[in-house]
Amino acid sequence: MSRARVARRIAAGAAYGGGGLGLVGVAAVGVVLAEVQLAKRSVGGGVAPLPPCADGLYGRGFGPAEPVRLALLGDSTAAGQGVRRSGQTPGALLASGLAAVTERPVELRNVALPGARSDDLERQVTLLLTHPVRIPDVCVIMIGANDVTHRMPATESVRCLATAVRRLRTAGAEVVVGTCPDLGTIEPVYQPLRWLARRASRQLAAAQTIVVVEQGGRTVSLGDLLGPEFAANPREMFGVDNYHPSAEGYATAAMAVLPTLCAALGAWPETDRLDADRSEGMLPVAQAAAEATKQAGTEVTGARAPWALLKHRRRRRLTTAPEPAPLPEAPRP
Repeated sequence: MSRARVARRIAAGAAYGGGGLGLVGVAAVGVVLAEVQLAKRSVGGGVAPLPPCADGLYGRGFGPAEPVRLALLGDSTAAGQGVRRSGQTPGALLASGLAAVTERPVELRNVALPGARSDDLERQVTLLLTHPVRIPDVCVIMIGANDVTHRMPATESVRCLATAVRRLRTAGAEVVVGTCPDLGTIEPVYQPLRWLARRASRQLAAAQTIVVVEQGGRTVSLGDLLGPEFAANPREMFGVDNYHPSAEGYATAAMAVLPTLCAALGAWPETDRLDADRSEGMLPVAQAAAEATKQAGTEVTGARAPWALLKHRRRRRLTTAPEPAPLPEAPRP
């Protein structure tokens, strides 16, 4: 069965309450469990530091203009676990980059939780919507890896994500989702677990894309973004635990997300005209979702239903962000 059809089945199961469609066949469970024990001995050779707090105001030099409110939700990748400086986290990198593009200060709030699965998004969204006068202008969600490693049913996973995106869109926020990374790129993981991890990750990423686009959000495929770089520079791209990205790894991921983040606010200098020479085009949503998993950094955004736009935006190099200014006290609702 094609990846597009599998993704559509998962998304449909989420929409209609199905919960039994898994990502890995029952016959493979015994092999997977054995390989997981081996992987645990290889992955996590060191202890990744807890993510530093990067909340604050970026781009203060752009004056007293009303700040863009940016929020991050998700798991340890969104939180920035594995680096020691706040300016190396994806939230800080995105906030600093967004400030440079929009020439406005950016107020960052990160509610991501290391170890979180998609069912934690309800709590995270509620935290963001507590103060209705400070609703984020745009939210970035990075989630899915723990759903795969903890064998969370795919339909439940994407149902939780769809609900979170819908709540944020209803509140008036733009939403960009960095879809599930390809866990098959983690070097110490052995076969056949690596193949199964890659298959499960990409199926989930494609299904995430479908439900996010249907709820009015945009997605960016993280996929094997760190795969080629990891093969060439494993000590640079991954942290001490061989699982979470290093500062360079987070910068690579942020570079992929920033163009779509800016485009969601109408601030990216590129036009939305499709470039056939860069394999951009308009495809049915499920097919666009499947294609996006093949190339990291691919953006999928909704067009006229049931079509979606597939884009490969040009990236800008990002460096460590400066320390943020403290956020002002939130007014009482």
